[in-house]
Amino acid sequence: MLTGRVIGHATSTVKHPSMEGWKLLVVQPLMADGRSPDGEPVLAVDRLGAGRRDKVIISSDGKSTRELIGHMATPVRWAVIGVED
Repeated sequence: MLTGRVIGHATSTVKHPSMEGWKLLVVQPLMADGRSPDGEPVLAVDRLGAGRRDKVIISSDGKSTRELIGHMATPVRWAVIGVED
């Protein structure tokens, strides 16, 4: 799990069938200080309603992401699992 800041969203006209109905966010992972960028931005699926500039918790755990999406062959790696209040 990592914390990150939502910096935008992505739109796709063609998606893997497992991604239908999922919102795609561009998330910049953050270092422990909660402000400094940590690597390149990632694309994460979101059903929690996070928006631009929200601080989120993202996970790259493949098994839990597949269970969340409900498809064992999904290509999704990152998922938003929490939004900071």
